[in-house]
Amino acid sequence: MSSCYVFDAYALLVLLEDEPGADFVAGVLNKQDADIYLSAINLGEVYYLLLRKSGLEQAESVMESIALENALTVAEASWARVKAAASVKATGGLSYADAFAVALAKELKAPLLTGDPEIIAKAEAIGIQVLVV
Repeated sequence: MSSCYVFDAYALLVLLEDEPGADFVAGVLNKQDADIYLSAINLGEVYYLLLRKSGLEQAESVMESIALENALTVAEASWARVKAAASVKATGGLSYADAFAVALAKELKAPLLTGDPEIIAKAEAIGIQVLVV
């Protein structure tokens, strides 16, 4: 039986930048029976942060390696997902990108890997399980 997890941008950046918690994120990513999802909006967030910090070449290289590894399933921003994220955002306290990660975790009934203090603080109130990286 496979396990399902949702990553937000925070979790992916911890791994990419080898920050504290990277080993935990890598451990989840390397689980043989794990299905791991990331919203396209959160992947876009990672991309723009890499662009800003490291430039186009590095950002493109990272996106290529993510695509080649096939470890993550990118969940597209369908209209249903956009509405779900908007509903999360309407409750206040989270960024729009964070709302996509939360909405996807709720949709999949999966824990969200994050270290984002705003999400962690609201996890119980918004009905998601958080695995803190």
